[in-house]
This record gives sequence, C-alpha cells and structure tokens, in this order.
Amino acid sequence: MTHPSDDLAQALLAAARRAGAESCDAMVATGGSQVIDVRGGKLEQAERSEATDVGLRVLIGQRQASVSSSDIRPETLEILAERAVAMAREAPEDPHAGLADPGQLATAWDISALELADPAPEPEPAELQRRAAEAEAAALAVPGVAQVQASTAGYERRRIWMAASNGFEASHTRTDWYVSCAAIAGTGAGMERDSDGDARIWDADLRSAADIGARAGARAAERLGARRPKTGAYPVLFDERISTSLIGHLLGAANGAAVARGATWLRDKLGQQVLPDGLSIFEDPHRPRVAGSRPYDGEGLATQRRAIVDSGVLTCWVLDLASARQLGMQSTANAKRGIGGVPRPGTWNIALTQGDATRADLIRDMGTGLLVTSMIGSTINSNTGDYSRGASGFWIEDGEIAYPVNELTIAGNLHDMLMRMTPANDARTHLSSVVPSLLVEGMTLAGA
Repeated sequence: MTHPSDDLAQALLAAARRAGAESCDAMVATGGSQVIDVRGGKLEQAERSEATDVGLRVLIGQRQASVSSSDIRPETLEILAERAVAMAREAPEDPHAGLADPGQLATAWDISALELADPAPEPEPAELQRRAAEAEAAALAVPGVAQVQASTAGYERRRIWMAASNGFEASHTRTDWYVSCAAIAGTGAGMERDSDGDARIWDADLRSAADIGARAGARAAERLGARRPKTGAYPVLFDERISTSLIGHLLGAANGAAVARGATWLRDKLGQQVLPDGLSIFEDPHRPRVAGSRPYDGEGLATQRRAIVDSGVLTCWVLDLASARQLGMQSTANAKRGIGGVPRPGTWNIALTQGDATRADLIRDMGTGLLVTSMIGSTINSNTGDYSRGASGFWIEDGEIAYPVNELTIAGNLHDMLMRMTPANDARTHLSSVVPSLLVEGMTLAGA
C-alpha cells in the first residue's frame, strides 16, 4: 500500500515529464513541530506547525532548474512542473549536471537499523512547558544568575520522500527532541550570557531539563568579571563545545564544489599530510540515533564508512555527482539537498581520533594561554587558509584557569594550526561531529 506522499512524489515526476522534462527528481517533506518558550515560570510563546512541502528538479539536456512549493493541489503541481521546465530551457548549460545512472543507485538498506524515528508519542504541550520551566528554574537557582533570556523545549517529526526518473525511490522519518536555555549573570555593563542545550532523536537519550538549565547558569556565572588578555603568541585550547568548527573548516576545504572551483587552500593537498601523524577523520553515515545518518545520499547513492583523513593524510574529497564529474572522479555519496535546491556535497557523521589526555591535562601542560569557549564572527580566506575570529573564554596561568576573558581575536593559518593541534579525550560520542577539545600551539592573540 502506498502512502499519499509516495503518490505525490510520483505525481510531480509525471507532471514534469508531461511538461517536457527529459529527466527529473522530486522530494516531498511532511511533518509537524511544537516549540514552547517559558519566561518567569510562565508560558511566553507556543508555536505549532504542520506542513507539506514539495520540490522538483528537472533536466533538459545539460540544463537544469529547481522549484518548490507548499501548495500540493494537482493543478499547482502541473504549473510547478511547467515553470521548472521553462526555467531549465533558459538556464545555462552545465556539462556536469545529471541524475545518477541506474547502476549507481543504492538498492538495499535497512532504514529501521538507524533508529532515526522515536516511536514515543508526540508530547503534550504541557510536558514541553514543564521541561522549559524546569530548565529556567535550574538556571535561576545558580548564584549570580540574574535572569534567563530564553528557555525552550521542542519536538519535531518529519518524513521525507525521494523519487527520481532513474528509478530511485526512498523515504525515511526523523524525530527531534530538544531543550535549550540561555542565562544572563550580573547586571548593567557587567552582564554575561551563556547557554546550554541538548538535541536528540530519541527522547530517552535527552539530558534532563534541570541539568541543561543548571549548566547554562553555571556557564554564565563563570564569565562574570571578564577582561581582555594581553596581546601575544600563546597556545589556545578550543573547548569541545566549539572545537568542531576547526575540523569543519578542514572538511569545508575538502568539499568537492570548492575543489572544482580551485577555491580552497587544500587544492593541492590530496594524498598529503594535513593533520599530525596518528590523527584520522572517519565518516560513518550508519550510526544509530545520530542526526547525520543516512543509508543513501541526496542523489540515491549508497553511503559508506570511510576515512577522509587517514593517519594525518588527506585521502579523498567530499563529492556529489556533479563535482565528481567535474574532477574526473567517482561520487563519494555525499550529496545533500533541500526541498528547493540542487544537490551539493557535504559530510555525514564525522569523528576525529581522540587523544589520551584529558582536557584538564592539556590545561595543566599548556602553562600560560587561552581556553576558548565561544567564538563570534569569522574571517577565513578560503584560498590561503588565513584564519581570524573573535573569541572569549578563560585565561590560563601556571596550568590553571585564572580568570574569564572576552573581546579578543585569535588568528593563524588553518594548515599550520591543524598540523600543530593535540586532541583531548572528551568528545561527546552521541553527536554527529565527534570532536574533542583541541590544543593549538602558537596562535596570535589580539587583546589589550
């Protein structure tokens, strides 16, 4: 028995063919969400949404166009397909555009093994309100916390269908549960803000709201009395909360679209060392209950576990079909896409090799330097890897946390930074990006 949205996806393909498309693919997303905000122990805002969205990509020769809509009436689907085809006829030719060949498609998978959908019933609004209120109360109970800026609990259930004229068909359901809290400590010009949150696919895995609120409050209170550190060259420890960004810059530079344009500082580094010996980055799209898990990518190719960096050496690019064709390679099944766009390469679940030392060990051994817990802004030259970001955190003296710091800038070059980094062993293994705290030697700090 087919689901109505299966029929909807096939209806889009049929409409595209009638309008003149030579090949096409369609996506349908349907679902609902709830978001509850609490302030002062009382309900401040409640939102609920339910929607069905459709997207269609059509190809005529080497020309393609994408359209999307939330109107799913049959007459609208016909208009949508006609407009997509008209757009494709006027689009410039892209010699690398096209669907996967049927022989490239994933043919067997067990979506249930990934446990992407919690079978628990949708929560009542009162339960989400209770969680948000619990987080807020826990934050306010922390000495020094003056107010809670936001305390939120939410739930979403979403089902995605994919279908293409090359014969690919697939669907999966995804649930998300989350609680977040942002606390403010101090008063006047001395106020400091920090937050905590947790998001899981299964409610049973979610941390307690009280723990989230208490940690948000403690983080804000710890920042009171922050000052600017001295300018100079120091070791910088990127806390596990934000260390993923460093590895994200590396993976972004290995993105096939950037490589094909030549707009990446890694363009000549394939097969060369980009991380210290012994450090690897593995991609595993098949981890249960993890947000980045998929048995197939956005173009229907089977995903697989692989080492993007193996013992420090960059082994491959992150490729979808178009970037692979442009580079004369095979897709790595890393196509991602939204409802209204064409596929683009991106990574699934990644994990960096963890170290042997704890975060406390790295703090002790770094002597004098900076522990970064949050960053703002970003100035990164994609061609050279030059890096500069605003930061705040804690100053380290004699291997111990001395005082909080803010209003500073850290700078370096990504290639040099990554080659000088030492990982701790504190990564949270339930995340889609499993990256521990990272110590980077010899960065430039601009402070007082």
